[in-house]
Formats: sequence, structure tokens, C-alpha cells
Amino acid sequence: MIEVTDATFEKEVLDLSETVPVVIDLWAPWCGPCRTLGPMIEKIVDETEGRVALAKVNVDENPAISQAFRVQSIPAVFAIKDRKIVDSFIGAIPENQIKAWVEKLAPIKSPADLLAEANDEASLLSALEADPGHVGAIAKLASLKIDNGEYEAALELIARVPENDELRQLAARARLLSKDISFSSQHEVEARLDELLGSVREDDQARKEFLDLLATFDPSDPKVSQYRKALTSRLF
Repeated sequence: MIEVTDATFEKEVLDLSETVPVVIDLWAPWCGPCRTLGPMIEKIVDETEGRVALAKVNVDENPAISQAFRVQSIPAVFAIKDRKIVDSFIGAIPENQIKAWVEKLAPIKSPADLLAEANDEASLLSALEADPGHVGAIAKLASLKIDNGEYEAALELIARVPENDELRQLAARARLLSKDISFSSQHEVEARLDELLGSVREDDQARKEFLDLLATFDPSDPKVSQYRKALTSRLF
């Protein structure tokens, strides 16, 4: 547990949150519920054995932090990961709810989780033996298969579980490479997307290639939305 001030918040909370989730307990000495909640949070975070960190903030002495979190009542508890708020709750809650809330921030790793942290095929296969639907292991193994030119094997792996953004990108890459479709720059990809727009309405293969190329973009790239709107306008 660390006592955080307005001056130390950047280093002791935001920087640390890039490594582990940080629970921030905003409290004050005069707050009765804070005195009840605080020891429970300290105990539960301590039980994570370093998987979660705890920062205590006296709001009377550190107004800038409470203003930044727009705190209107205390106790107020926030969780930060990678410098962003990922969860929060206001007021005193039962210990079992606090425990569930904290454990959700950094779940205990299973044997399959530990194996999936490796980047070699043997470990990833062992992870999938322990947990056939382990998304992380499937993504890593599919990526290895794609790098080795085993595109169908990669697609079969990905088909085991519901797609997320990472798996969608991998599947699109496997399908494109299986058809010898590759580009050396995003500029070339965009040029091909512009070219395909003229054919997507009548040509099913052109539409599939367009969607696969678009799936290789970062989902947050504004061009994804622009191209999706362009595709919709051509189809409808």
C-alpha cells in the first residue's frame, strides 16, 4: 500500500498502472464508512501478492486528485490499468463484493495461462490440451501457423472460439496470404480497397477481399469507419 499525494500521483499511480492494476481508495479521516472499507480493501489487495497495487488518497489533503476523479462522495474506489480507469464503485460494500471486484482486475493464472505465455509451439499445444478454448494460446499458435505458411491450420484453430479483434485480424491475414494477396504498405492496401469498391456489389470475392483487407487495420483507425460507410453505400 502507498499513500499518494497530488505531487506523487503521476509516478506512483499512473506509471505503476502500466505494470499492474492499481486500486485507488479515496478517503478522509472524518468519513466513518471509509474507516470500515479501508482495512478490508487493504487486506484483500494484500492477498493478491502483488498482482494488484493499492494507493490511498486523503482527499482533504489532495484536492487535485479528487477533482480529477470528480469525486462527490466518499469512500470512492477506482481501478486504473494502463493509465485508464477500468472500474469503480462508490460507498462501502461487503467484503465478498470487494474481493470479487479486486480479483476481476487480475485473475489468478491457470496452468494453461502460464503455458500460453510462451511463444513456442510445444508450450502452446500443451496449453490447448489443458484448455482447448484458450483464446490467447489459439491466437499465438495461429500466428505461428501463418508465419509457417500453414494457413488452413491457422483458420481451423481460430474457428474453435468466438472471434475477437485479434483473431479477426489473424483470420483475415491467413485468408489473404492463402490467395497470395499481400502488400508492402498501408498506402497499397488503401489503393486496393479503393479499387475493390467498384466491384463489391456484384462480385462476392471482391467483397470478401475488401472485408479481409479492412480487418487487417487497427480497429481504432478512423479509416475503418470511412471504408465501412463506403462499402455500405455501394451495397445498398
